Amino acid sequence: MSVTIYHNPRCSKSRATLELLRNKGIEPTVIEYLKTPPSVSELESILVKLGMEPRDLMRKGEAVYKEAGLNNAELERKALIAAMVENPILIERPIVLANDKAAIGRPPENVLEIL
Repeated sequence: MSVTIYHNPRCSKSRATLELLRNKGIEPTVIEYLKTPPSVSELESILVKLGMEPRDLMRKGEAVYKEAGLNNAELERKALIAAMVENPILIERPIVLANDKAAIGRPPENVLEIL
């Protein structure tokens, strides 16, 4: 089984999710998404697998969210996705992909549902 985690090593939930996977005997592909953000098409695919809209996956408490005016309800999906690709700090973390599904590791145990 191929498992990928979009990971931020500075995030306790992300570290806990990675540890959970490893404790289950899974060595995932680790993508430090702040260094290597997903492309627009990758983010589109992740959103579909999560069953979410872009704003649902955004960290609204980040300064860039307010500074960039992303709280504007008029913004279209394409603009929100572009903002996340350009500012990956906006993407909720961690995201785990497995079995053509996705889950957010908040709490880390959420990812067990897709393994």
